[in-house]
Amino acid sequence: MNNHGLPHMNRLILLAILPAAAACGRAAEGKSAPPELVTPIRVAAVVPAGQSAAVSATGTLGAKDEITLSFKIGGIVGKVLVDEGATVRRGQVLAALDQREIDAMLAKATAGADKARRDAARVERLYRDSVATLAQLQDAQTGRDAAEADLRAARVNHEYATIVAPGDGVVLMRLASAGQMVGPGTPVIQLASRGRGSVLRVGVPDREAVRIAVGDLADVAFEAVPGKVFTGRVSQVGAAADARTGLIVIEIALVGVEGLPSGVVGRAVIAARGVGRDVSVFAIPSEALVEGDKTRGTVFTVDSSGTRARRVVVSLVGLSGDKVLVRGLDGVTRVVRSGATWLSDSSRVEIKP
Repeated sequence: MNNHGLPHMNRLILLAILPAAAACGRAAEGKSAPPELVTPIRVAAVVPAGQSAAVSATGTLGAKDEITLSFKIGGIVGKVLVDEGATVRRGQVLAALDQREIDAMLAKATAGADKARRDAARVERLYRDSVATLAQLQDAQTGRDAAEADLRAARVNHEYATIVAPGDGVVLMRLASAGQMVGPGTPVIQLASRGRGSVLRVGVPDREAVRIAVGDLADVAFEAVPGKVFTGRVSQVGAAADARTGLIVIEIALVGVEGLPSGVVGRAVIAARGVGRDVSVFAIPSEALVEGDKTRGTVFTVDSSGTRARRVVVSLVGLSGDKVLVRGLDGVTRVVRSGATWLSDSSRVEIKP
C-alpha cells in the first residue's frame, strides 16, 4: 500500500463513524428527556338538555287559598263553634264575640241617630218659619249626618263581631277559645278554602325557577301515600325569591288529594319546558365539571385525534337529576368525565372504554 492511499482511507473511515456518532448522540439526548405523561380518561357524550330536563323539589300540600279569619274589633270571645279538621260551608257561623257591649253600642248609636233626625227636622220647620237661623239649620243637619255615620259604623262592628266562613273549606287551626280577650285582627281561625283546589308549594333556586313555566306537568309523590303518584300542573311561579331561604316558590295544582291533610310533604318532579326552547343548553355528567362558581365552570373535551385534552369554560344553567345543565358547548360532542382533575390544556390523554 502506498502513502497516497492513506488520506482516502481516512476519509472513508470518518464517513462511516459520523452516522454512528450521530445516532449515539440522539440516543443520549433521548435518555435526558423523559417521555410525555399520558393520562387515561373516560369520556361521556354531550347531549341537548331538551324538553325532558326535569326539576326536582320538595314542598308541602295546602289549599290554594288559606285564610286567617279574625274579628274587626277587639273584645271577649263569646263562642267558637268549630274545631280543627271540621268541614264548613259557606256562610256558616264559626265564632262570635260576647255581644253585650257591642249591642249596647249599637243601641246607643241608633238612639243618637233618631234624636239627631228629630232635631234636624224641628230646626228645618223653624227655619221655614224664619224662627231659626241658617247657622242653626246647618248645625242641626251636620249633627244628623254625624249621628247617622256613627250608626253605620256601629252596625259594621256588630256585623264583624261574628266570623262566618267565606267559602266551603276545612278548619286548619283554631287559635282562640271562649272567654279569651282578643284585639282587632287577632287570628282566631285558619281556614283552608276549597274554592280553588289544592296545591303543592315547593321552593327552587332561581337558576331552576327560570326554566319552569305555568302549565308544566309535574309528578308528585307523598310518603303518606306510598306507591301512588299524582299528576299536576304548575299553576304559579313566584315573582321574587323568599327573603329567608333565597328560593322561589312554585305552586303545583293537584286533584284527588282532598283526603290528605294540609302540610304533608310531597316530592315533585317538574318536566320543565323552559330548557326545551333553548337549544344552546346541554346536559353533562356532574363529575365532568372540575371547577366553577355560581355562574361559570370548567370542563375538558378532547381534540379530533382523541389524544389531547382541551379546556372549555362553560356557563352554568342548573341541575337536572345527576346532570349539570350548561351553555358554551356548541359543537362539542364529548367531555371528560373521569380523570379530568389531572388534566391541563393540551395534556396528552388516552381514552379508555
